[in-house]
This record gives sequence, structure tokens and C-alpha cells, in this order.
Amino acid sequence: MGLGDNNVRLIPPAYVKPFVKRQKNDAADAEAICETVSRPSMRFVPLKSAEQQGVLLLHRTRDLLIRQRTMLANALRAHMAEFGVIEKLGGAGLETLIIQIGTDEVSGVPAVAREGLLLLAGQIRDTQSRVAEIEKRILAWHQSSEVSQRLETIPGIGPIIASAIAATVTEPGLFASGRQLSAWLGLVPRQHSSGGKERLRGITKQGDPYIRRLLIIGATAVLRFSRHRAPSADWTSALLTRRPSLVVAVALANKMARVAWAISIRPVNPASKADWDCPL
Repeated sequence: MGLGDNNVRLIPPAYVKPFVKRQKNDAADAEAICETVSRPSMRFVPLKSAEQQGVLLLHRTRDLLIRQRTMLANALRAHMAEFGVIEKLGGAGLETLIIQIGTDEVSGVPAVAREGLLLLAGQIRDTQSRVAEIEKRILAWHQSSEVSQRLETIPGIGPIIASAIAATVTEPGLFASGRQLSAWLGLVPRQHSSGGKERLRGITKQGDPYIRRLLIIGATAVLRFSRHRAPSADWTSALLTRRPSLVVAVALANKMARVAWAISIRPVNPASKADWDCPL
């Protein structure tokens, strides 16, 4: 995006709103935008290339299909439970239900109900194949991106999370430190301080909720590994002894975001996952 030698910069609307005077019209909006741009401490939104926008579109589509697959799976399980057919949770139990429906091994289910169950099972199969196809395309882009491949070396970050961060954080140099990136993702405590007394509350949950959720999921996977280590082996194992697992997962996701900023901004070849002595 650009017009000749002009430098196009995007401003969050929330930062422009305080400079709008009285009535809202085009002239007042233009004046507020000019006033906002002139502020030396103003933060701007980095531009994304068409390719990065396309990768993020694949991520959003995958996320939508996964939510639809979960809805279909819950509906199928609920309908089967009404006829007394219950399987264990997880993908293996769902696969067993789908096989039973397709092979006519379920007793007590009338034929008219089986038609609806077959429709749900077919939609689940179709959604799973579409998700797999999208993940192949995301993996292909990940393998062509140097930054994304460097991010994958961080424990808890795979191709999906790495490609999402690489496509979203287009200019990591805009952040002065890794803490700014984690704050941008809403992984830092919310401040409510006054009179020299600091009060820290829960995380702000500002910024991109998709990246934040992916980092927390990755951190949860790392914690499963930490549970099998000695309490003093790393800081996550020690923290699990005195804090709830979700709190530790958010703290670890915060640290993962900081490490991701450092790896993104420095053109070095980090160690592989196997070379890390501890989760982070």
C-alpha cells in the first residue's frame, strides 16, 4: 500500500477519538487524525502484505472449521446418548461413534434417526478433510518463511503458531522489547495503580485473541512435559507447585511471546527444540 513517495500509516480509531471536538463530521475527523499523527509517542499499526493477509485468512478459516467440527461432534454425541450409546471423550471416541454409525453396529437406533446421524457423520468427515487441506497450505507457507521456521524452534510453538505470529507481527522492530509484544497480545497484568501504589489484576486480554489463545495452548502442552520433571528442574515445574496450572500456562505464554520477539528481530539461527534443556 502506498501512493508515490507517501508513507502510509494506520492509526487505531481508539487513539483518534480523544482528539475529536464536539460534533462528528469529516472536518472534525480530519483535524483529529492530523492531531493524532503529530503526537511523538503515537503508536501505529504496521501494514501487512497481501501474502500475509492470505495466510491469516487461512488461519481464520481453519479456526472457523474447527469450531464447526466441535459443534457437529457435540451434536452427534448428544443424539447418540439419547439412544444409550456413549463413547469416551476425544477424537478416538468420536471416530468409534462414526464407524459404528456407518457399519450399522449400533442397536436400538431407528432407521429414521440413522439418516440424520449419517448426515452429521458425513459433515464431520468433510470438515476434517477441509481442515487437513488448510493445514497443508499453512505448512507450505511456513516452510517458505525464514522467520516462521525460526519461531518453530521455541518449545510449545509448532508450524501453526509460528506461521500465525510471523504473519501477524510483520514489523517486530516496532516493539522496543519483548514485554511490549506480550502486552500487545494482552498477556500482561492489567494495572490499576494510583498514588504510587501499584495494583496488578488479571491479564488485559487486549490485542489479537487468536494469537493469545494459540500461545496459551502451546504453553499448556509444554506444562504437560514439565509435570514429569523434578520440581526444581525448571521454573515452570517449581511454579506449578504453588500456582494453578492455567495461571502458569499464561505466565509461560507471556515468556514464549518475549522469546518469539527476540528470535524474530535477530537474524540468528536458534537452537532446535531438542537442544533446550528446559521448557523455557
